[in-house]
Amino acid sequence: MLKENLIMLRKMNGYSQEEIAEKIDISRQAYAKWESGATTPDIEKAARLAEVYGVTIDGLIKTEAVEGVGTIPPAPEGKNIWGSVTIGDRGQIVIPKAARDCLGLSGGDRLIVLSDEEGIALLRAEFFEEKMRDIMVRAYEARE
Repeated sequence: MLKENLIMLRKMNGYSQEEIAEKIDISRQAYAKWESGATTPDIEKAARLAEVYGVTIDGLIKTEAVEGVGTIPPAPEGKNIWGSVTIGDRGQIVIPKAARDCLGLSGGDRLIVLSDEEGIALLRAEFFEEKMRDIMVRAYEARE
């Protein structure tokens, strides 16, 4: 798991083994051994790697498999990849239980659906409405 994540993260970020090794103050050969699975980093080096790649230490060692996609890289720190869902005939989706539990969502909660060309996002209605009120207050105050 770790070695695959290290390879994916390095390539996604456009780094060479040498560049990553320099960033965490080790030799390229030591880093290459981590990617080959011959050795593993100590906790201090793992923390440095996580910082460089913007993921958690946990994210370095776990792999996520998404149906129809395969193994995906760890999500950035503070972000989550919950897997895939299927849209029902009437447009309904089921939010994975782990996501509902983590976000404290339950039946009857209101969500705002946002989108751009890339996809959609769901936000708690209360959060969205509060932010919109803040923006409107600031806009009003700026006119005065």
